[in-house]
Amino acid sequence: MRKVEVTLRINARPEKIINAFVDADRLREWWQVEQALIEPKEGGVYTLVWQVSANGIGYVSTGQIASYDSLKELRIENFVYLNPEKPPLGPMSLTVRATSIESGSELYLCQDGYGIGEDWDWYYEAVKQAWPELLNAFKTYMES
Repeated sequence: MRKVEVTLRINARPEKIINAFVDADRLREWWQVEQALIEPKEGGVYTLVWQVSANGIGYVSTGQIASYDSLKELRIENFVYLNPEKPPLGPMSLTVRATSIESGSELYLCQDGYGIGEDWDWYYEAVKQAWPELLNAFKTYMES
């Protein structure tokens, strides 16, 4: 099964990294999320929205928090991507894990559960390119 994995060293504490994935204000700063509904607890909702306008919503990623430890991990199951130009894609999973190391933390992110077909191929290729770029920007954000 296809998956996108990124591992990155960041000069920040693990809890600060995990918080940046569940705090709506911080998500806005580093990921340009325009709206978020997040219940940081097991079974909680995890919904991110981009490109909100009078014409509607551009993109949504949503799922259910399967595990949450504010000191080290966020795992989202039944993760679905909604785009007005594509059919809904999902369910997938998204795991964010931060492990303490001598110089800060090692961030591990994995998005998996990609299906097959033209729309899935498009989405997988987009995510495979986007996560490494986004997490390098995230590293800069966290270290500033």
